[in-house]
Amino acid sequence: MTAETAVALPALVLLAAMLMWGVVAAAAQIRCVDAARIGARAAARGDANAAALARAAAPTGAVVQISRDGETVRVAVDAPCPGPGRLASALTARLSASAVAAREDVIGVTEGGER
Repeated sequence: MTAETAVALPALVLLAAMLMWGVVAAAAQIRCVDAARIGARAAARGDANAAALARAAAPTGAVVQISRDGETVRVAVDAPCPGPGRLASALTARLSASAVAAREDVIGVTEGGER
């Protein structure tokens, strides 16, 4: 083994670990987006367990917040994504996503409450 290989090998291992962590983080971000979408769709229908449905689709440790505002409902999902190996606490990233949907229980309702 040459000196160049001895210097380059740890850098390549570190690069591979960071690339794998990037793939894991991207997958967790997609799960956050899906969870927000699922929660918004359920909350728009008036489903009482919309937060539970969103939490089930979200990554482990995610926080789901649902807010209703007039004719819309917004679901925000915030989840930690720990870093690779021993650097998990130092490289933790916060992932978030939100989705908005029109509430189905107020569509077509006028101020007087008539359709």
